[in-house]
Amino acid sequence: MATAAPLGTVRGGRDRGRGGIGGVQSCPAQCCAHPTWRCPLRRASIEVMAADVPTASSGPQQGRGPSRCTSLSPSLPPGTLLPPAPKMLRLLLLSSLWLLAASPASSIFQRPTGSPAAPRLQYLLEPLHGAVHTQRGATATLPCVLRALPRNYRVKWSKVEPANYGESVIIITNGLYHKNYGPLSPRVRLRHSHRYDASLTITDVALEDEGRYRCQLVNGLEDESVSLTLHLEGVVFPYQPSNGRYKFNYHEAKRACEQQDARLATYQQLYKAWTEGLDWCNAGWVLDGTVHYPIINSREPCGGRLLLPGVRTYGARDKQRDRFDAFCFTSALQGEVYFIRGHLSFKEAGQACRNHGAAMAKVGQLYAAWKFSGLDRCDGGWLADGSVRYPITAPRQRCGGLPEPGVRSFGFPSKEQRTYGTYCFAGA
Repeated sequence: MATAAPLGTVRGGRDRGRGGIGGVQSCPAQCCAHPTWRCPLRRASIEVMAADVPTASSGPQQGRGPSRCTSLSPSLPPGTLLPPAPKMLRLLLLSSLWLLAASPASSIFQRPTGSPAAPRLQYLLEPLHGAVHTQRGATATLPCVLRALPRNYRVKWSKVEPANYGESVIIITNGLYHKNYGPLSPRVRLRHSHRYDASLTITDVALEDEGRYRCQLVNGLEDESVSLTLHLEGVVFPYQPSNGRYKFNYHEAKRACEQQDARLATYQQLYKAWTEGLDWCNAGWVLDGTVHYPIINSREPCGGRLLLPGVRTYGARDKQRDRFDAFCFTSALQGEVYFIRGHLSFKEAGQACRNHGAAMAKVGQLYAAWKFSGLDRCDGGWLADGSVRYPITAPRQRCGGLPEPGVRSFGFPSKEQRTYGTYCFAGA
């Protein structure tokens, strides 16, 4: 049988247990009598009390709060009955009362503490673009601009050398004076278009200038820097000697490319060449000492038909003992490649070029003329390394029959053979 609610009790619907929504919620006597504890039923506030304190029947305990001195209901006269309400309505009502009664100190929102994070660069401006594109023989500027001038500072330009994990200093300036260093010294200067400008200008860009550069502001403990990459537009070509494939160790491959007016390609250059259609089944060295080969059309002799197209890799190899071909890279020419017709031996071809004040073209020069000057001839001609090649920009059936443009090769015929003309190079 139901009993009358004691003084200070609020009934709200059915009894669902102690402190539950719609259940019996009472204010024990020790809560209301204690000098520092407040009865939330009288103040319609929310108090968080200790949950492990005995109830009113256990008697008061000093220094600890009663477990039932908490109410989520407004202050009402004792014995008032709340009409039953849907559960969702009661939840909304209780949430509204909590928001009204909660003090600012108990808010769930926090003010931001501390100052905003400082920008990564305090004195140097971030460059708009991280790469500068150029060609061999051109003038290129790598931007480095200060937003403010520290009291005592220096700006140092250096070229990052990944092969030996170091940097080569190029130029150092304090804003008034500067000093150049290293092999780039004769071809570099500061642009200095205004007093905040520390940009680096490289004249007569060479193949070996490609790479990553760093502009560093040296200012005591507040040093900072920006990095930029100089990219040369060019062409990658595979190269092997006259005595067959897989004859170069790393150092021989490097020299062979240089002898053909080129340099060993980087992996990035080889990958870009693959995306542009380079398909070659022989593995070759690249600049970082790794070995790769690019495949467009999967086929049995080149790893099998099941492998997807891509740049396949042998990884890093022993630079002295392992032997492969080479992938060389060249860029635009400062000069002209042209063809001399005739039935010439290799020796006669060389003399024919010299009679015109020129020299026999190198393989890299022929590739550069094909790439940048659109050289297109269906005639095989001698080159300086003893090979016979011809450049095709407009593929046609009677010129090799291949559907893609490229530089075709007849290999290394006998130098006594009088079948071909020659390609000559005249410098600008």
